[in-house]
Amino acid sequence: MRSTWDTPAPTPSERGRAAAAAKPATDALSVRELRVVGRLNLFQRAILRWRELYPYSAVHVVAVSRPLVKAQLQDQIRRELERAGLTDLVLDADHGQLRSGGGPAVVALRILQGGADPVRVVTTEIEAELNAPFARDGRLNPFRFFAVDRGESFYLGLVYDHFLAGGDSILLLLKRIVDRYGAGETAEPAASSPAVKAPAYRSLVLHNPVRFAWAMLRLPGLIASSLRCFRPRFAPGDNSYNAVTSFCIGSQDVTYLLQASKAWGVTLNDLLLASLLLALSPLAAERTQARRRRELAVASIVNIRQDLPPSAGDAFAPFLASFHVSHTVPAGITLRELAQAVHAQTARIKREKLYLQSLATLGLSGLMWPFLSAERRQRFFSKYHPVWGGISTLNVGALWERASPSSAPPVEYLRAGSTGPVCPVAFVVTSVGDVLNVVVSYRTAAFSRATMDGVTAEFVRRIEDLRGGFSD
Repeated sequence: MRSTWDTPAPTPSERGRAAAAAKPATDALSVRELRVVGRLNLFQRAILRWRELYPYSAVHVVAVSRPLVKAQLQDQIRRELERAGLTDLVLDADHGQLRSGGGPAVVALRILQGGADPVRVVTTEIEAELNAPFARDGRLNPFRFFAVDRGESFYLGLVYDHFLAGGDSILLLLKRIVDRYGAGETAEPAASSPAVKAPAYRSLVLHNPVRFAWAMLRLPGLIASSLRCFRPRFAPGDNSYNAVTSFCIGSQDVTYLLQASKAWGVTLNDLLLASLLLALSPLAAERTQARRRRELAVASIVNIRQDLPPSAGDAFAPFLASFHVSHTVPAGITLRELAQAVHAQTARIKREKLYLQSLATLGLSGLMWPFLSAERRQRFFSKYHPVWGGISTLNVGALWERASPSSAPPVEYLRAGSTGPVCPVAFVVTSVGDVLNVVVSYRTAAFSRATMDGVTAEFVRRIEDLRGGFSD
């Protein structure tokens, strides 16, 4: 298993770039005169509220097996954005709409030299980008690109304003850019309608009326579970800085993970959630002395496109929900025991579609948001939804091959996302080839770099212990 990479704080020039990105657009525009190209769903509206507090972005990075030619790459990015209709977008937050004037793409592309350790350069840039907000209103440029030159190849990074897109959509966008660059396409792209149009979340009720009603009836259970969970601690103030570290779970250890999941009757995601609970448990040792809040909770992100009408299939917008699992994590519990306890919860959640409950909580928080002070908004989720960490997984090979079976998946792919106000640490796990690349972003208001080094080391150790067999 490869070692963990840590990254330093951003330089003054990076902080200046972040400040510039946060400035609202000043060009005069009549929002109501532009055509509507998409309506914001419940999750998108929630992200817009969260990014009032913190930058809420995400990053995808893909390895490209060709020499870097900046002008050619920039041109192909422009062509693909224009083909997809992802240009000249304007956020009309008051009416929950995206509008467009149909203008040309404006491509921001930074070139970095990989040097002796290009992966470290990538993770350093990811950290800087996660802390550089996008403009909050006016005319949007919701994408930033960077490339890390490795001589005969390079890493291409795409940073995006998370309210606009989900990770699966971004992967497919990056794939088309890489394919274009590899083919050296020169023809002008055909115009298309923006891909941000999508069904509203209310269509979930029409598509899954019984399951949705059942999930809502079980809300008291979710509330009771939250009341049993120990709350994470944050340093005073409103420090929203996201630090980043990363590591790779190699092919041999992935094989052991898959063998253990089969032998124990759990999923890979169950094993990752159990490993995260064990890694975080020492940080919440005070819960063992608590009168009521004695459990530790972690969350998992769910892509709910399959629960929506077919029109959601090709839409660019994010369709996400989440669920949490909790456990007392007593001293001496084995990974097998904990993974099976987690599986008992996740199996019921999936079977009964209880992840839909998270949409109800987003809606309720949206109703309460205008009445909360800035300070209470900072602590709202940690108080009422006390989750210590989250897992987000994506299988690059499956999506890549589904989009184009003749196109071989990339040999390297990384993802990262902001933690936001919902949980203080996010383990973003990307399956590419036979390895798992993990990028960890965490709030420094909750965890120091030294503390998170210990958490990631314990997470890795639990997985490496599987090399000894699956009997424990």
